[in-house]
Amino acid sequence: MKRPFVAFIFIVASAAAIVVGAAGFSSAVAQTGAAGGASTASAPATPAGPVPRMADGHPDLSGVWWPGRDLQIRPLGDPPPAAPGAAPTAGGPPRRQSFASLYQPWAQEKAKTLGDKDDPSLRCVPTAFGTLNVSLYDVGFVGQIVQTPKFIIMLAETYHGFRIVPIDGRPHRDDVAPSFRGDSVGRWEGDTLVVDRTNFSEANWMGAEGIVSFHSNALHIVERYRRVDAGTIEVDATIEDPKVLTGPWKVPTQTLKLAPFDQIMEIGCSGVETAPLMEAASKQNYGKK
Repeated sequence: MKRPFVAFIFIVASAAAIVVGAAGFSSAVAQTGAAGGASTASAPATPAGPVPRMADGHPDLSGVWWPGRDLQIRPLGDPPPAAPGAAPTAGGPPRRQSFASLYQPWAQEKAKTLGDKDDPSLRCVPTAFGTLNVSLYDVGFVGQIVQTPKFIIMLAETYHGFRIVPIDGRPHRDDVAPSFRGDSVGRWEGDTLVVDRTNFSEANWMGAEGIVSFHSNALHIVERYRRVDAGTIEVDATIEDPKVLTGPWKVPTQTLKLAPFDQIMEIGCSGVETAPLMEAASKQNYGKK
């Protein structure tokens, strides 16, 4: 199947914050993106049927995965969406807990000194987890899984991102330096793939788009992937960081749908694209006192 158009969008809000845009992944997004409108095209049908399996009987997680809908592009000038877990707005419902909502007191004070201009993703640095609470996407909107008998390879379109997850029983490596996306090892618990991630660099954030979410080198992430049918994967994650959090963060279950294309495309980042955003962020306080 021919791959739909991919648009990498950086949106600068005229009076508020900057957003390091995720990617829009359909021709409808491309047609509306210039005007800042949201796509109204119907999402393609998700394949139905039983879970495909490898020769060894384990579920085959291979495929290109996305949320099953187009990226909703915010009109230029609209305020950015609130970070999950942020304090509720007046009269609004309470928001879901987030990584940063569990900061220890010292981390809460540090977070107050940081903002959009400090976001490492502006310098082409990938996230430790992912802006949409799906590590497969990183700062994008789609990801690809390639499964072999020994490895599961997870690819993101953004920032040259990849993870190689051994599933042959080997332990974590002790001969590599800390990395942005950590060291991953996997194991099967029945039909669920459990991915254990450690050995993170402290140089990136958990998410992007100016959502302050720094972490320490004690970060530990456990993800659980279940392919529930031919077109759906459910992902759960539990995140611990005893140096900065008061307790574990249980990420809400995320549902990934099989995309109507079978190959992702690279969205490069050289830093040149983000220079104007960095300059704008350094000149405005974005409502901060």
